[in-house]
Amino acid sequence: MINFRRSWAVFLRYFYLFAKLDQIADLLYWPAIDIVLWGLTTVWMQQQAGASNLALIVLTGLIFWQIVWRGNYEISVNLLQEFWNRNLVNLFSTPLRLSEWIVGVLMLCVVKIGIALLAGVVFVYLLYALNVFSLGWSFLPFMALLMLSGWVIGFFAASVVIYWGQRLQMIAWMTAYIFAPFSAVFYPVTTLPSWAQKIAWCLPTTYIFEGMRSILRGGPFPWGDAAISLGLNLVYLTLSMMLFYWMFERSRSKGLARFE
Repeated sequence: MINFRRSWAVFLRYFYLFAKLDQIADLLYWPAIDIVLWGLTTVWMQQQAGASNLALIVLTGLIFWQIVWRGNYEISVNLLQEFWNRNLVNLFSTPLRLSEWIVGVLMLCVVKIGIALLAGVVFVYLLYALNVFSLGWSFLPFMALLMLSGWVIGFFAASVVIYWGQRLQMIAWMTAYIFAPFSAVFYPVTTLPSWAQKIAWCLPTTYIFEGMRSILRGGPFPWGDAAISLGLNLVYLTLSMMLFYWMFERSRSKGLARFE
């Protein structure tokens, strides 16, 4: 026979855990992002009924977004690995400099992005007989620019993590997707409401995805969009790395051991 008092105790045990910020974010944030992102994509697709290479545009956008996601992930989540393994103090008690840690992580990021990108292209070709490399040589500068954008997001997320610790670890997964609807990954910027378009044009990723769609429709390489994206990436990357260094020094002055 079931003892409902004990069942109620189990309910309370997990309900109190649910009250944490990361649990609430998991419940509300991801459904909201999915609704916004795929809702706008569906609206645009309905407007493009009968348009050619629509599947290639969407799937190429999906593969390109993985570059941004992976760039963010490798910086912020590899930092979190040190928290989870209780190795942060050990790591930075050695002669290792923060700049050297950053270089090592970015090298790993480049390798993993290359592997993930190649796998994605192969899967799309085998499953849908679509060739993402139809972008030609422009694939390479687009990939590099999106990687820079991922690093911008990664250093921003890592800045939050290195100062506040695991309490805000969900930032490592959430931050990139905050920018996804504004980056116009699967649909043109014009699909967004006017206020969102103003935000979109401040992001370096927007210019790449707009340029990608332009090329797949037969247009020339968008030099202007690439130049703006590069400029924004360099400015944002510099600021995000400065923020990361500053937050790391502030955290170290308080004692990295407080996270263990």
